[in-house]
Amino acid sequence: MWEFTEKNFGYMGATADFAGAGVVICGVPMDFTVTFRPGARLAPRHIRRVSEGLEEYSPYLERDLRDCQYFDAGDLVLPAGDVPESLRRITCAVENLFAHRKFPLLLGGEHLVSLPAVAAAARFFPELAVIQLDAHLDLRDAYDGQKLSHATVMRRIAEIVGGANIYQLGVRSGAREEFLYAREHTHFFFNEVLAPLEQICNALQDRPVYVTLDIDVLDPAYAPGTGTPEPGGCSPQEIIQALHYLGRRRLPVVGLDLVEVSPVYDPSERTSILAAKLVREAILCFSYGFSWLK
Repeated sequence: MWEFTEKNFGYMGATADFAGAGVVICGVPMDFTVTFRPGARLAPRHIRRVSEGLEEYSPYLERDLRDCQYFDAGDLVLPAGDVPESLRRITCAVENLFAHRKFPLLLGGEHLVSLPAVAAAARFFPELAVIQLDAHLDLRDAYDGQKLSHATVMRRIAEIVGGANIYQLGVRSGAREEFLYAREHTHFFFNEVLAPLEQICNALQDRPVYVTLDIDVLDPAYAPGTGTPEPGGCSPQEIIQALHYLGRRRLPVVGLDLVEVSPVYDPSERTSILAAKLVREAILCFSYGFSWLK
């Protein structure tokens, strides 16, 4: 069984009606395998709290959150330090959301939380592809002897969906072996986000897609609050435009996570505020018109 914490506050404008919601926000406060700077477990609550400073209306899309039905389930209860049990609970929760025809929008937490979410999605959508927005390849087979790590998450995901079904954007860091693996097995685009999207969308137009967005794809000048900052990244506008492009192309995105925000390293809170804005744009992009949600 799985359970959620009692919510102190939810993401701005969230409905109290689970049954009527298309999108369900789920916090996943886990940072058990972080390899540099911990703190991502604190992100879901911070992102929700600072969301109150944003407007519901997106002038980019000319859409308003007040016209959407989305539910905030709170944070999953995860046993501290128990990675296998935590992954099992995340899998169970996401499978339950898919069974109820919901669009899961996960707030991490470290990047390893994407593994059970993708595993759950792949059970419901056998032709699943994964789009990863990230500074790092995360393709190590093991890190410090551990197969389950935020540094190995995409390698484990490749074992589920196949490397040929993974599209890695914004990448600018990794071990030599990871780049060799990526060149042979995945589609990766070195330090590019917007330029490859037309090619990717043409390839995936009729395929279910899961999107994983690591906040460190952005340059740390814009998003310093993350566990493994990597200079030389993209701007917030590029990531916003990427989400909008996926929405405009009506790519059948079935779920999304936003991971690796670590609020303790950003006293300005601009990383959490940016994450909250990306959540707003994602809701507005992906809660419209997909038949599987109906």
